[in-house]
Amino acid sequence: MTTSMQRPAPIRFDDLANPVYPPAAQPIRDGLAAYGANLDLNPEALLTAATERTGLDDFGDPAFRERLDVLCTSLRDEAGLSDTGVAIAFEQLVGNLVNRLRLEALIAEHPEIEDVEIERPIIICGLPRTGTTHLHNLLAADPALRHLPYWESLEPVPGPGEDTPQPRRDRCAAGLELVNTSLPEFRRMHDMTVDHAHEEIQLLANDISGMLFETTYYVPSFAAHYKTHDQAASYRYVKRSLQAMQWLRGGTRWVLKSPQHLEQFPTLAATFPDATFVVTHRDPVEVTLSMMTMICYATRMAVTRPDVAQLTGHWLGRIDDLLAGCIRDRDVLPAGQSIDVRFDDFMADERGTLADIYRLADQPFGDDVRTAMTDFLTEHPRGRYGGVIYDAADLHLDPAALAERFRDYRERFLG
Repeated sequence: MTTSMQRPAPIRFDDLANPVYPPAAQPIRDGLAAYGANLDLNPEALLTAATERTGLDDFGDPAFRERLDVLCTSLRDEAGLSDTGVAIAFEQLVGNLVNRLRLEALIAEHPEIEDVEIERPIIICGLPRTGTTHLHNLLAADPALRHLPYWESLEPVPGPGEDTPQPRRDRCAAGLELVNTSLPEFRRMHDMTVDHAHEEIQLLANDISGMLFETTYYVPSFAAHYKTHDQAASYRYVKRSLQAMQWLRGGTRWVLKSPQHLEQFPTLAATFPDATFVVTHRDPVEVTLSMMTMICYATRMAVTRPDVAQLTGHWLGRIDDLLAGCIRDRDVLPAGQSIDVRFDDFMADERGTLADIYRLADQPFGDDVRTAMTDFLTEHPRGRYGGVIYDAADLHLDPAALAERFRDYRERFLG
């Protein structure tokens, strides 16, 4: 790995509640605002737009419509969206619905897709900021494993006449340019590129399910609906999406990752019974400060003045849910197919941790794999955009109170 590069100094955000945007972002945001001012976030408008853009009308299992109605109501009544935010949410949801239409059309034309086997995936489960992204990208560098690159997560099925991935890659790059222009410091916390491994939570969003919408907008009613409904059908939808992508582009063993899995271990294990499960752990106080800073910073994309206290209050409850789910259901994951990885141990012995995972997964960890991982680290050094100073006071949080709040989890998994 290159060690001589000059990295930017760490920064502390002083504008979480009153965002200051780079001058280059303003014309883009103004254009989105003008578009959003004429949009209506209601299910029928979204469904109609998706149908008009594709010429398709089979959305598959209609159960998603209830969730779409709850989400639209929450976005309108609770999220506090700016006109820019309305435009972003509208396009995101239409994109999810377009993905549904294209998946159903593809499987109707090629029903053999539903016979594709998703065998022995390696699934990383852990809160954000626990090393999951770094681990995910390292595993994804292994040419023997199949991962979900960001461009493919956004559009799993190509549009008509798109014989190569390039049009989808180009659209992904354009979207990233928008994000990086509006949120130039986001890369300090989570670097997103066209080809980096991404989470299957993006596929859950196509079923109008999962935690992705919570991380982008303040939608407590949608979150409450999600928490009180069984997620088995949505996890089957993810598996069906993986079958289609494997049929389209090949690959035989997936590496997956999502923090949501922490509260869905029984459903996850039932959907992928032969998987290898990697559960990551880190001091939840550090995780909370880092994760909430990232969420509060990203919220400025869709909200003029984010309510930091409101956001942190919501996410404290959701982190409680995730950690409680992990405590409650960790033993649901078979001992011979699961491993716990502490962040500090991973950082201290990266190769040893990887060797343990590969041994458990019965996956070759030869020189070619190590070389591919080393090449990835050389091309994508950690911290190349600089760090962030996470301050509890900026988030209206008390570290001592957080430590007490998460005491049971720390005692169980961190000793």
